[in-house]
Amino acid sequence: MTFTVEKIGGTSMTAFDAVLDNIILRPKEPYNRIFVVSAYGGLTDALLEGKKNRKPGVYQLIAQRDEKWEEALSYVENRMLLTNDNMFADPVNRIRADKFIRSRIAEARNCISSILETCQYGQFSLRSYLPQIREFLSSIGEAHSAFNTALKLKNMGINARFVDLSGWDEQQPKALDDAIRDAFADIDVTQELPIVTGYAYCKEGLMQTYDRGYSEMTFSRIAAITQAELAVIHKEYHLSSADPRLVGPEKVLPIGSTNYDVADQLANLGMEAIHPNAAAGLRESGIELQIKNTFEPEHKGTLISPSYRPETNKIEIIAGRQKVFALHVFDQAMVGKVDNVSYELMEIISDARVNLLGKEMNANSITYYLGGNSESLNSVLYQAEKRYPNSLISGRMVALISAIGSQIDTNKALAQGVLSLMNQGVTPIAMHASMRNVNVQFVVGDKEYRHAICALHNEFFERDSGSVIGHKVA
Repeated sequence: MTFTVEKIGGTSMTAFDAVLDNIILRPKEPYNRIFVVSAYGGLTDALLEGKKNRKPGVYQLIAQRDEKWEEALSYVENRMLLTNDNMFADPVNRIRADKFIRSRIAEARNCISSILETCQYGQFSLRSYLPQIREFLSSIGEAHSAFNTALKLKNMGINARFVDLSGWDEQQPKALDDAIRDAFADIDVTQELPIVTGYAYCKEGLMQTYDRGYSEMTFSRIAAITQAELAVIHKEYHLSSADPRLVGPEKVLPIGSTNYDVADQLANLGMEAIHPNAAAGLRESGIELQIKNTFEPEHKGTLISPSYRPETNKIEIIAGRQKVFALHVFDQAMVGKVDNVSYELMEIISDARVNLLGKEMNANSITYYLGGNSESLNSVLYQAEKRYPNSLISGRMVALISAIGSQIDTNKALAQGVLSLMNQGVTPIAMHASMRNVNVQFVVGDKEYRHAICALHNEFFERDSGSVIGHKVA
């Protein structure tokens, strides 16, 4: 049996008319597909915290014991009801959609209130309950969008099924794979169109293990367990040669084909085509992944294949990350003891729960490139200074920029890259090449990020002269 598993991102879900026309209703026969849906755009931020700006959502307010969490939860409920109002013209269906989400929000409010009341007693700690609170708050957004989608399709004559993996009424969690197998045991994808929540309640704790990449893990495991022919992610943009907001939409080129090595490099920079753990599951199962633009359904998008290798060396994408904290430790006494120091610093970094994006070292110094909020990064700096009072320790904000490809000549890429940066007045702080020949990386001042991205994109994609490792523009 041939079928696909397809994930629809949150921004796309918000433009639901486009999702209907360009994705769900596009083929004459709507079946032989499984759809995994994210929460509508911005709702998970409101439930947890802003993914980019870290603005506190309901969860963070609870963690801070801020009484405004109830007000924040009411705000989320009102946003969800407004979405329902916009989605369902028929009052009967709108009432059904409203009843579903009102019930979830009311149960969440009662549960949280009970936990907070219990934690007023000294024997109970709120910290021990926070992981569970974060888990079930996460599930509300995906349950809302999946229920609405299934309801909408049923009323259009499509045999859609709402598959709720959130475990809202289940007492004992199962392993993720078992939960998925049980949910799909009686589903015939040739006759039904499953609409599945991007969040799944399981023993592993998806939020605790994968944080905001949980919906992609659900998607990946469903594809692997059901043995789908193809996995598809629908986003609001193409996977392109650079961020069009930085270099201009008229200059970027969609990536036609690539492999999972490139996807991993992007994930490390926070520009996820797919979460690296989710990609690993697809890669191991030999399943190809297609990234498509929701708003350009005719375009084939990008096909990520485990076996893809280009015929020639070429750069496929310029990607980067701003606001990276470079923690530099220098100590003459480190010579011969770098491994010990590295182990202790990694413990400090792990305890602070910041992201390790890169690392470089020599005989007497180590530099870590870290991503995270300012409070956590300052904690790392403080703990490092405390642990090594005789070392020279410094920290500064930088930007990491990578030229990435399935197969590149790293020597030529480094040489061309540094010359293009220098010609545009950008002096790299550091440079790195990968022995796997999939990326070269340049460290530049944080304020030079956009300028450096544009310079590298121009070098490898826009110059008329072209390059054996870039793309020649006719």
